[in-house]
Amino acid sequence: MAPRERLPFTLQLYRALTRWGTPLARPFLHWRLKREKEDPNRIAERRGIASRPRPEGPLVWIHAASVGEILSIFSLIERIQARGIAVLLTSGTVTAAQIAEQRLPPDVIHQFVPMDVPSFVENFFEHWRPNLALIAESEFWPNLITEGRRRGIRFVIVNGRLSDRSFERWRLARGTAAAILARIDLCLAQDPNIGERFEQLGAQRVSVTGNLKFDVPPPPAEPMALATLERAMRGRQVMLAASTHPGEEAMVIEAHLRLRGTVPGLLTIIAPRHPERGAQIVDLAEEMGAVPVMRSRGHVPDRGTEIYVADTIGELGLFYRLAPIVFMGGSLVKHGGQNPIEPAKLDSAILHGPHVGNFASIYSQLNRTRGAATVTDAASLAKSISLLLDDPALVRSMAQSAKSTVERLSGALDRTVAAIEPYLVQIRLS
Repeated sequence: MAPRERLPFTLQLYRALTRWGTPLARPFLHWRLKREKEDPNRIAERRGIASRPRPEGPLVWIHAASVGEILSIFSLIERIQARGIAVLLTSGTVTAAQIAEQRLPPDVIHQFVPMDVPSFVENFFEHWRPNLALIAESEFWPNLITEGRRRGIRFVIVNGRLSDRSFERWRLARGTAAAILARIDLCLAQDPNIGERFEQLGAQRVSVTGNLKFDVPPPPAEPMALATLERAMRGRQVMLAASTHPGEEAMVIEAHLRLRGTVPGLLTIIAPRHPERGAQIVDLAEEMGAVPVMRSRGHVPDRGTEIYVADTIGELGLFYRLAPIVFMGGSLVKHGGQNPIEPAKLDSAILHGPHVGNFASIYSQLNRTRGAATVTDAASLAKSISLLLDDPALVRSMAQSAKSTVERLSGALDRTVAAIEPYLVQIRLS
């Protein structure tokens, strides 16, 4: 183990508080279980207690907090495995775990990341003993990083990202940020602006490699399900509101109702960011006077269906293929927007709200090339949808511009693998 480095007072206080608060972890996890935010069969993993044995030989640990990060690193996992190195993937949400189970190769180990409590973190490292840690985007848990570094584990941030909100928050605790980032060997940033932010916060080695999400293959669609829904929707105009958040569904439904008289047979698909909210959206649609059905209950839209609530996991690829016009959620409310790369790859004209700080660079480039357009409320959403429905050539032009833009921005996977190759060589030889 490396010698203990002195931590700044803020991290010492954080470590003490999380250690003293260990008895509160069990009731906290129980509270999350009741709200279906934890897997009851794997709750011990959140205390650092492994449910799988450690494989023999070198092991790379990759942490990807939630669904977006998980999807972005699948190809990176394949490249690491191709070098004969085992991979442990951790995530923090039930939905991410379900996506991992559906999409990961069977020999990749998935575990829930332990809570950032010293004893839980120690359990985790005692069992897994990773040779290298890759942290996707911006998941900086102080105890995980400081304890892992004390044990001699090298940390690399891949696909590094700092939103406006995260950057401003870390700037208020610049000394703490610098102490954490000093324990990171290398930060691989998505773009130069993000790289500069890492440097301002104290990162010592920063390289701009691009956004791995541009290199992710389009999400799959189950052929039978696609054929069934294509038959059910034949002859209808279809639009999709993808990854919506509370407050947005009402605006989407209002836009649909504004168009109901002028676009007969319009079908609006709403795929909420959190599928467990499906029943709430059905109730909302009924209250507003629309006719909804819910996919998770086995329904297929019929001619009377106006709102199709797609409250399932791992099926966005299906709905992107069905809808030529996509509104990306998280952008009409102050969330920061959701990733538009997947619909861009699947020939969609993209609409979004003004709040896209989480993906500001991507949306800026899509808007500049006219692959996407901004809406501000239900009225402007309805107006934009109407314009696009009346002009199929404009839809095709926007879709082609969006696809060309994301294709031009690819290449991050090769640059990321090249940057971490020296670490992979070293752990194979050790």
